[in-house]
Amino acid sequence: ARPERRSRLPARPRPRPARSGPAMAGEGEEDLAAFVALHGAALRASRVPTQYWESLSRKLRGEIFDAGDYFGIMQVEEVDEEEEVDEEMEEEFKKKPNPGNGPCFKVIVTNENGLQASNPNSVFLVDHAWTFRAEHARQQLRHVPGLLHRMANLMGIAFHGEIPDEGSIQHVLQEMWKYSQTYQLSQGTAEEKVPVWYIMDEFGSRIQHSDQPSFAAAPLFYMPQQIAYTILWPLRDLETGDEVTRDYAHGETDRLIRKCVLLPWLPEVLDVSSSTPEPPDEHYQAILAENKEKLPVAINPPVYAKDKVFKVFTDIPQVLNSLTHPRFVFTDNEGEADILYNFSHFKDYRKLSEERPEVMVNQFPCENLLTVKDCLASIARRAGGPDGPRWLPRTFNLETELPQFISCFQQRDRRGEDNHWICKPWNLARSLDTHITNNLNSIIRHRESSPKVRGHSFEWDLKSRREDVGQVKFDVRYVVLLRSVQPLRLYSYDVFWLRFSNRVFSLDDLDDYEKHFTVMNYAPGATLKQVHCEDFIPLFEKQYPEYPWTTVQASIFKAFAELFQVATSKPAPLGICDYPSSRAIYAIDLMLKWDTSRDGKRIMQPQILEVNFNPDCDRACKYHPTFFNDVFSTLFLDETDNCHVTCIV
Repeated sequence: ARPERRSRLPARPRPRPARSGPAMAGEGEEDLAAFVALHGAALRASRVPTQYWESLSRKLRGEIFDAGDYFGIMQVEEVDEEEEVDEEMEEEFKKKPNPGNGPCFKVIVTNENGLQASNPNSVFLVDHAWTFRAEHARQQLRHVPGLLHRMANLMGIAFHGEIPDEGSIQHVLQEMWKYSQTYQLSQGTAEEKVPVWYIMDEFGSRIQHSDQPSFAAAPLFYMPQQIAYTILWPLRDLETGDEVTRDYAHGETDRLIRKCVLLPWLPEVLDVSSSTPEPPDEHYQAILAENKEKLPVAINPPVYAKDKVFKVFTDIPQVLNSLTHPRFVFTDNEGEADILYNFSHFKDYRKLSEERPEVMVNQFPCENLLTVKDCLASIARRAGGPDGPRWLPRTFNLETELPQFISCFQQRDRRGEDNHWICKPWNLARSLDTHITNNLNSIIRHRESSPKVRGHSFEWDLKSRREDVGQVKFDVRYVVLLRSVQPLRLYSYDVFWLRFSNRVFSLDDLDDYEKHFTVMNYAPGATLKQVHCEDFIPLFEKQYPEYPWTTVQASIFKAFAELFQVATSKPAPLGICDYPSSRAIYAIDLMLKWDTSRDGKRIMQPQILEVNFNPDCDRACKYHPTFFNDVFSTLFLDETDNCHVTCIV
């Protein structure tokens, strides 16, 4: 957390040195041009009127927080004048968070001349009291001096003493989603693009919601200082005493979605169905257009000589370093290659099919229906109806199925059922921006950074016993090889990989990464527990003697078969395209959970978590030197003898 600055509301503009007229004008034009070059795109995207840009540039350069010249904060307490308020009632009143059920703070115009929207100076900077990433919030509240006390005061939470206590921290973590805003950097590494959350200072946090707001607000990352501020500007003229409001659901026009988005501040029970049928065909057509993928023309399956040596063009170091099969040689000339084995997504299948139909490629058109998490949930409903199959956790797309999710959450809550959910972004891996929570407000607000949610009854997940730790969460990764769509031919590599949490499982500290997640090879400072599958199987069968691994793996392969059957059951773009020159390798991550069969028997049910495109095969190559020889022989030579693969379909 960066050093926190106090609220700027009482502040006045900082005095600046006087300058001569012409020099000041010339320098101002240069400053403005540089400012627009850096921030113009962001300002246009936020629809900040251009009339304010020059003043905004000046205020940012000089750190001028002049809101105190125009606004004041007023506390409103809804108490019957005839009733006396005893000390106990007043103490309870103070504990209630804001916004919500009082005490309620409002920001009003105090300037005696009011505020004119046409005035180019009517734009204001709002400081941020706390900037954080969600997974670091608890640690910052524990360790950043004064942060917990300030946040508790800002949210109307009673907090006494100097030492942060877990109860107060948890209270702030629950309430902060009524105050948090978010932005995301457009450049940098995957880690740097994880959404940033912030809470505005006491002035900004007191601005209340209105469906007819008087002001607009938007974050702006000021590059010269590498600091984010919130920009506030009026939407109309205001008189003295008028309230400053903003639309907490800005940009949402659908009435039901607005109601959902505003639930953290205006709670109510949704009277809608939680059913989520598969989206219409148009949904998949839109995805194809958005991906800019061009489908191939129909071709005849290519036929190759039995002894042909294939030229491989690839940019994947693991392939270059590990593929030693004599029927494959590498080429730096993409134009002469027989096989294109690319790390990045291939798009123009039409051109390839028209000009070089005999060239094989390591991808299938429309395979994003498997590898993108919301698409995976959609096509899986072909196997299990609106609630999805048993091998996929109940999944909702927060962008398109928010009301259905909220209805499901509220129904489960009323029935007293487990309501822990995992929020996952649709397009990130390695557990980045992934959160486990039972806080509905948190899930609703995380929608602003475009995640999807996946249901999980975490207490029913199977655990593995680590002698050095205890019962921990674990997941399993299988590598599968898709040889063709029509007919469907699917293989599994005979070695699977295990990933373990590092701490004993319990349904608390949901932001404790090493307790609730298993991807440790990218977590700095985390211990990576490696167990070979041959060593894991006897340990597993010792812990669960009634469930031999051969039986468990048969149910896993059955789930894989059903997944690929539904994924290829419809023509592109509703399903994976039948392109005879395509081959592919995927990694499927899964967990095991306890379930009950239709005849009432306790079973281990595979739960597919995600399907990964072009997975990291470094460990496979390191411990199994023939890995890519087996993969290429299976996919491109159609020879599986002496290969470590098993046919699934």
